[in-house]
Amino acid sequence: MNIQDRFMSPQWKARFKGYVQVTKPGIIFGNLISVAGGFLLAAKGDVNLVLMLASLVGLSLVVASGCAINNCIDRDIDAKMQRTCKRVTVTGEIALVNVFIFGVILGVIGFGILAIFTNALALLFAVIGYLVYVGVYSLYMKRNSVYGTLVGSFSGAVPPVVGYCSVTGQMDMGAVILLLMFSLWQMPHSYAIAIFRFNDYAAANIPVLPVAEGMTKAKLHIVLYIAVFALVSALLPLAGYTGIAFMAVTCATSLWWLAMALKGYRHGIDMHRWARQVFGFSIITITALSVTMALDFQVVSQTPLLTLTQ
Repeated sequence: MNIQDRFMSPQWKARFKGYVQVTKPGIIFGNLISVAGGFLLAAKGDVNLVLMLASLVGLSLVVASGCAINNCIDRDIDAKMQRTCKRVTVTGEIALVNVFIFGVILGVIGFGILAIFTNALALLFAVIGYLVYVGVYSLYMKRNSVYGTLVGSFSGAVPPVVGYCSVTGQMDMGAVILLLMFSLWQMPHSYAIAIFRFNDYAAANIPVLPVAEGMTKAKLHIVLYIAVFALVSALLPLAGYTGIAFMAVTCATSLWWLAMALKGYRHGIDMHRWARQVFGFSIITITALSVTMALDFQVVSQTPLLTLTQ
């Protein structure tokens, strides 16, 4: 069999697909949008395409690395969950050590790109986000604490900050607002998943809020986090980083999302369907805000809170 035939064989295609799946492409794509949003917000129309491409590719590889290693760590609990029991790390289609090495290689290349093309602050945020996700969240908090979602929300909020700091090289109020905004968004988004995947999390004994403390408390937290998220999102236009278009989009999406969350208190509500709606609209909300802040940027001068020189 020649090289071309080998690459076209069903076995090789299945293996390639398996390696792609362990990187969780959906998560990578979502992070790409937020990285681009943060980058373009900071660039204010003066876009360095090489820097933008390096930020997008570098961070995507870092995220892919974290997801691959997370698959290795979660192999035992994935086997207990219907949604994840057919992952290649569970079925053994790809050896665990090979997935781990693949993840390490992706991480080395990703961090290398960020180190070469961006700056020390952007790289620092990427490293911290990675360590929190892989080391703190995946290895311990996810399995042992109801606060695992809160810890994981920080790493989920890092991508737009990396994109922003790649341009500015400094931590200013815009970066702080992005970090808070995306961290807050993660909470109702994740709790909604935990509700409609309740049986999976319960079977794997993962102490997410709905499993550990009940649906009533989870619904309350969803509503409260969305309300605070709406307020924090409005800080971008109020601080002068974005304009009236962003304010209009954030008010419309956040308030609609909040109204949707409040429907969870209706008598006889189908919790599974409601949680899926809250989850689905969370993606619409954050995508709309990422796109709008990339287009509706404003020129604003801020005193840096932190600057790292290379």
